[in-house]
Amino acid sequence: MPTYEFLCRTCDSRFEARRTMSEADAPLLCPEGHPETTRVFSVFSSMVPAGAGAPAPAPMPRMGGGCGTACGCH
Repeated sequence: MPTYEFLCRTCDSRFEARRTMSEADAPLLCPEGHPETTRVFSVFSSMVPAGAGAPAPAPMPRMGGGCGTACGCH
């Protein structure tokens, strides 16, 4: 069920309410009991842990014949 943000036109408080999409614009009392509320645009935020989804670093290119550092060919 989506969470919507509302603004009370009487006391200027902002509050959230979980409602179905069909009830999104239906009248709603603010927590102080005032009936003059309106739904406002709110910004969506997604919590992604640091480092999650980051691409893996590219492997280092090999120099010389590509046989590593043991043979001394580079």
